[in-house]
Amino acid sequence: MKFLASIVLASLLMIGTATAQKVNFGIKGGLNVYNIHNSNGTNYDPVAGFHAGVLAHIHLSKRFALQPETFFSTNGANFKNGPFETKYNLGYIQVPVLLQYMILDGLRLQAGPQVGFLVSAKSKTGDLKEDFKNDVNSVDFGLATGASYLIPKTGFGFDARYNLGLSDINKNGSVKSTNRGFQLGVFYLFNKH
Repeated sequence: MKFLASIVLASLLMIGTATAQKVNFGIKGGLNVYNIHNSNGTNYDPVAGFHAGVLAHIHLSKRFALQPETFFSTNGANFKNGPFETKYNLGYIQVPVLLQYMILDGLRLQAGPQVGFLVSAKSKTGDLKEDFKNDVNSVDFGLATGASYLIPKTGFGFDARYNLGLSDINKNGSVKSTNRGFQLGVFYLFNKH
């Protein structure tokens, strides 16, 4: 799956480079707060995690840019049932492709599709640990939306994003479960002046 994500990003970068006025590459990372939404109304509690990876910022015009990214993200949720608590930890390679509208000096509004490739799925209830990767769909489709701010003439910036999962992460069963989460992060674009 990591290989597939790398191929998707490389293809997007080549297409963007061929038509773009300017391309900047960068790194990013930060905090996640994720939860799992269930169609039957079962409520889970959110869990904190992290994301880290790479990005390309491709200028299409003065106001529009395309930003493909590839990063590792920890998702999941906590489920409490009386005195018992189960923590679900999901690891994904996420590949969003965001269309950005640049307003003011450094402020960007962004939205676009995102595909996630499952790397791991583990749960823990007390001392009992379980790998349930075979019960989770290997691909997760969603939408990402948010805003970022690039500090002028530095290459450093901040990013806030909401990710809405659209596809059912369960392989079996009648309950549809989707990933939902917030990301707060920092990024650095190389050769940005």
